Amino acid sequence: MKSGRSISHWRCLLIAALAFSCTPNASTKPDPAATGTGAASAKTSSTGGAGDGQRAGTKETDAMPSSLKALQEGKLPITPASSPLKDAFFDFDRYDLSAEARGVLRGNADWLKNNPAVRVDIEGHCDERGTNDYNLALGAKRAAAAREYLTSLGIAADRMSTTSYGEEIPVCQERGESCWRQNRRARFVIVERRATS
Repeated sequence: MKSGRSISHWRCLLIAALAFSCTPNASTKPDPAATGTGAASAKTSSTGGAGDGQRAGTKETDAMPSSLKALQEGKLPITPASSPLKDAFFDFDRYDLSAEARGVLRGNADWLKNNPAVRVDIEGHCDERGTNDYNLALGAKRAAAAREYLTSLGIAADRMSTTSYGEEIPVCQERGESCWRQNRRARFVIVERRATS
């Protein structure tokens, strides 16, 4: 959490709900040893549905919690290498899709086409540079760009929702481009697996 910034009412409510203090000091951050990241509590903005990580009927191998749920449970908020849906990464201060990100999203689209009962939440994440509000908006644009591209590849829009965490749930805490790049991502979380008939 950056000092000198005012904490908005909604953020205090979210933090209170997570049983964190609204005082901007080290106590608002989870123990880095417990979570592996030291990330601050999240800010969310949902579009089109829940991104709370609940997965009715998902296979254990597909299941992974949302970044916020992982943080609450003291787990790393990262996508495991074994996940069928991969993270798409972005350049600094950008939300347009690079050729590499489009390739990742094509792979995700193929998996989603082969698993038509799956519904996902696309999380938008940013590095620490910029204001909290700016990064929250940028995260939303990143998640929306990934969703729009998947829609153009034939994935039904009603199977996808978006959530922005801005800079609040980083996977890497070090300073420098190699770390910041890991935080600039669209992350895919399986929300539910509907029964097929």
